[in-house]
Amino acid sequence: MAITDRNGLPIAVSTYSASPHEVTLVEETLSRRFIRNKPKRIIADKAYDSDKLDDILRKKGIELIAPHKSNRKRAKTQDGRKLRRYRNRWKIERFFAWLQNYRRCQTRYDYYERNFLGFLQIACILILCKNYF
Repeated sequence: MAITDRNGLPIAVSTYSASPHEVTLVEETLSRRFIRNKPKRIIADKAYDSDKLDDILRKKGIELIAPHKSNRKRAKTQDGRKLRRYRNRWKIERFFAWLQNYRRCQTRYDYYERNFLGFLQIACILILCKNYF
């Protein structure tokens, strides 16, 4: 999982097994961020459409912008004005494309999660250095 800023530069990265749903991992990923300030809003895909996650993030002062699933049972919480920001989601996809330039991060060769996370963090440092210097 990764969280980026408005320019597509990494704010937080973390690794997990494939079995838990992404909604349950957002809080822990936010706690592993590289900077002190929390993001003001998170733009996510339809998988993150969860009232529970929306409430948790709202209590922390973070606005969740995610389109609603088609099978949503409860009333809609997002209107079209906020969802216009969803078109900026391509920036997180660009970050994942930048990670593909680092072969060690493209395919996980490491047996231990901490080794893979270390290489992932090195790749993030290199991405930040390339964009700032």
